[in-house]
This record gives sequence, structure tokens and C-alpha cells, in this order.
Amino acid sequence: MINYTMENELKTARLAAVEAGGEILGYYKRHYEIQEKSYHNPVTDADHAANRRIKEILLSEFPTYGWLSEETIDSDDRLEREFVWIVDPLDGTKEFIEGVDNFAVSIALVKDGVPVMGVLFNPATREMMYAVAGQGAFYNDHRVWCSQKSTLKTCSIAISRSETRNGLWDNTDQWFADKGHIGSVAYKLGLTARGKFDFFATLRPKNEWDVAAGQIILREAGGELINIADGEIRKFNQANPLITPGLAGGNPQLVTSFQKLWREQLQDRR
Repeated sequence: MINYTMENELKTARLAAVEAGGEILGYYKRHYEIQEKSYHNPVTDADHAANRRIKEILLSEFPTYGWLSEETIDSDDRLEREFVWIVDPLDGTKEFIEGVDNFAVSIALVKDGVPVMGVLFNPATREMMYAVAGQGAFYNDHRVWCSQKSTLKTCSIAISRSETRNGLWDNTDQWFADKGHIGSVAYKLGLTARGKFDFFATLRPKNEWDVAAGQIILREAGGELINIADGEIRKFNQANPLITPGLAGGNPQLVTSFQKLWREQLQDRR
């Protein structure tokens, strides 16, 4: 049963995610323009079209809520709002460009910096994942929980395709039973929340829009997402949305084990 205070927000966010997914599929594996926002940071017509549709739907229904999106020029106005939408209209743009279906629409709602609702939608695979604070996590409308394994060596981990290519996960094969190389950070978090993978980690900086929706979905599935360096849980809607590396997500026992292992690895490298 969805908490009545979030029922309309969830319904609207799910609609926005599906509508944005339709915009994305209109470009997928077809002709579109690609620009570079910065080095190795592309943006496409699909990103912009999805962003416009999400913003139109969410802010027409909730005009007093703040807005933070990867594809919108930021405004300090959001810092004064109790509720703020945090959106990545197409997380996994590189995979989208390559024709790999590892991408997702990511929509989160935060209240006073804490995610209270999250929606992830992969339009290519028709996977919808969502959660409302205190109401559990759902995958295609079925309740889900993250893995309850207790030992990293028996676990599968979802990690970045690009981090793997760049050698960030070299010499770690013995840490896990299996590695899944997936594009979108948001999508990886959703797959971890539903138990497709036992664990998630990223070693590069991310932005709030990459992880806000996935954070609450994972939390409502019985997991947590922490900063590996200090074990802290992110408070969102910060003036600077950049999150310093790295992040680890899964059930609390696995997260603690990985944080300890990674710190030992760093000491060995010094």
C-alpha cells in the first residue's frame, strides 16, 4: 500500500519516466545529434527530449517543487525548497550511443535532502523499478529485496564498463564470485536492489542525479549506499551535486566488508 502523501508524486513520476522513455526510443539506434559537454561526457538529442518531457510533466503537477537535472542549467532556487526533483533523463548516454541497452531514466524526489521516492525506467528492456520511503521497493510492480549474502567471495558485483576498461578493477577477481559489467549507474543500483546482482560499487565521482533514485530503491529493498571513504550516507540537494568517489551499495554486511577490503587495498598501494 503506497503512502497516500506520495501517491500522486509516484504516479506522476512513473508517467514522466515512461513518457521520457518513449522520447528516448524515438532516437535509439536511429539518427540523432551528439555533442560533448566535456571530455568523454556526451549528450544527445534523446537526453534533451527526455529532459523536456519530464520537466513539463513534473513541474506542471508540482510547480512549487525544486528541480535539479543533469540536462538543465542549475539554479540556487532549489536549495530553499523542501521538496526537490533530482533527475537524470538518460543515465547511460554512452551505452545508448553504442546501442547497448544499459541505460535508464532516473527520477528521485528528496525532502529536506533525503530521498523519499525514486523511479528508474529502462525503456529498452521495459523494466520499471520504484520505491517510496517506508513502503518497500518494487520491480515491475512486484516487491523485491536485495541479496542477503554475507560473504563478498560468493557475490556477483555490478561495476562500470568504463571503469573496467580503464583498469580500475584490475587484480580484484579474487574478491568476488562474478562481475557484471553494466553501463548506467542508476540501472546498476536498480538491478542490485532487485537481487539481479548481490552488490554494487563505483570508484569514480558521480553526481546526485546518478544515484538519488537508486539510493532509495536500494534502501527500501533492505540495502544501503555509502561513500567508501568515510562510510557516510549522502544528503542530497547540495549546492555542489558532485559526489566524491567511491560508492558501495548492498546489504549492510557486504557494504562494511567491502569498505574494509578497499581501505586495505589502498594501504597496500602506498
